[in-house]
Amino acid sequence: MNKNILVAPLNWGLGHATRCIPIIRELEKNGFTPIIASDGIALALLKKEFPHLTSLELPSYNIEYAKKGENFKWKLIKNSPKTINAILSEKQLVKKWIKEHDLKGIISDNRLGVHSKKVPSVFITHQLTVLSGKTTWISSKLHQFFINKFDECWVPDVNEIPNLTGKLGHLKNSNLNIRYIGVLSRLEKKVLEIKYDIMILLSGPEPQRSILEEKIIEEIQNAEETIVFIKGKVEKEQIKEQKGNVTFYNFMQSEELEKTFNESEMVLCRSGYTTVMDLCQLQKKAFFIPTPGQFEQEYLAKKYKREGLIPYAKQDKFSLDNLNSVPLYRGLPVMETEINWKQLLLLFECE
Repeated sequence: MNKNILVAPLNWGLGHATRCIPIIRELEKNGFTPIIASDGIALALLKKEFPHLTSLELPSYNIEYAKKGENFKWKLIKNSPKTINAILSEKQLVKKWIKEHDLKGIISDNRLGVHSKKVPSVFITHQLTVLSGKTTWISSKLHQFFINKFDECWVPDVNEIPNLTGKLGHLKNSNLNIRYIGVLSRLEKKVLEIKYDIMILLSGPEPQRSILEEKIIEEIQNAEETIVFIKGKVEKEQIKEQKGNVTFYNFMQSEELEKTFNESEMVLCRSGYTTVMDLCQLQKKAFFIPTPGQFEQEYLAKKYKREGLIPYAKQDKFSLDNLNSVPLYRGLPVMETEINWKQLLLLFECE
């Protein structure tokens, strides 16, 4: 029997796409046939990871970052007509694809229009509360309105304390059908010999990714540490470059990334939630530089520092000396959660 499931992550940096990798793997293990749908670098990454699967292109939400963090929210508002058009277009495409590809279910990671009343539809998010400064209550209610159109909402966290998302992923009162599924990571902890003192991992939309790349390259010019620098630029071919004690890569796929994480003493990266889950899974110490103006990353960075887990610095204030504080912090807690995939995927077994 055909059991095609559409898996559609938002193209906002690489986080949404990479956390869909373990979901796609588990769908295949459990006898389903995933069909990938996204756009831009998110789609490019998943096509590299799963070249044997059917992939479809969705319209872009046209998410762009401002050069100045304080303008980020206004840039999103300015782009909102394009985003609304993309949501309406993807609704039409999904309607068509259900017939064309005989879909039995949908898993959408933050794509608001990818759902249907005809097949079970799941929304994945760690942001039940969407922080946006003074407009947080509006952005949160709007997001929850869209989530309510799905049969289930999977939150990649636990419902107990300690948890990783804090107020982002936990509501006091809600009528949403929420399932806390546990920490979602494509990576596994392995005991390997330490090869790098520092692993630098970049991701996220432009221009902020490039701005941070330039700043860090300037900072590490005279560094004595052994460094591996993964730029987060998904291109046709992988490029490796050695400059002194720094090894540069444009991107890495899951297997190589897992190995590099395990071979690194500490990680310098954004405080994006997918990276947080990877660090939690691998039990690696880190230093965060949140994306300027992105409320969610700023909230998480402040939360973990306040709890004595991981230090952070604002992008314009960062210097390599900041990394000396990393050993003073405990690192993220061990989350003893095994995801019960068989139970989760029962939703798609119903006729």
